[in-house]
Amino acid sequence: MLNHATTHTQTVGSNVDPLPNHNDKLNKKHTLDYSKIINGLSENSAVFKQLLSGLTEEIHLWKLNPDKWCLLEIICHLHDEEIYDFRARTRHVLEKPTEGLPAIDPLGWVKNRKYIKQNYNDKLAEFLKEREQSVKWLQSLSNPKWDNTYEHAKFGKMTAKMFLSNWLAHDYLHIRQITKLKYDYLKQLTNENLIYGGYW
Repeated sequence: MLNHATTHTQTVGSNVDPLPNHNDKLNKKHTLDYSKIINGLSENSAVFKQLLSGLTEEIHLWKLNPDKWCLLEIICHLHDEEIYDFRARTRHVLEKPTEGLPAIDPLGWVKNRKYIKQNYNDKLAEFLKEREQSVKWLQSLSNPKWDNTYEHAKFGKMTAKMFLSNWLAHDYLHIRQITKLKYDYLKQLTNENLIYGGYW
């Protein structure tokens, strides 16, 4: 079974394993306000919409290198991760943590689900609609057991809180990825040195 922690290092370029908790002491000193994470997911809908709307078809499919993802592929990834990874796995650990996690294949989906053939604007609208549904579901939960834990053979204890937190972290990683892609596109489009605007 593929897991998102492993595949995401390849899709975004992060070398940090998001699973270990380096804030155990901090966690013992305060109670997390989960609404802040849920609000972050809600607020990021507007961020993604602003970053990804009103663009030309040329940039929809533009890639700095052949092995990188274009904006269309990123949107398709966000859509599928929303439904089949973060929402599904968060729900799973909240409701039946002793059962095996739903299988995911983020890298395989790119080809198997023909991301590059999808309609850009339709897929963006679908993702934003799914995010809205996710937020409504999270807000509807009554006394969710965020400490529920799934015992993963490789990664050990994986709580519902971990999945929720990484859901928002996943947003930030792809916001960074999208911004970098648009920066690289601008650099190629203008053929200008962009150092004057600041160091990346």
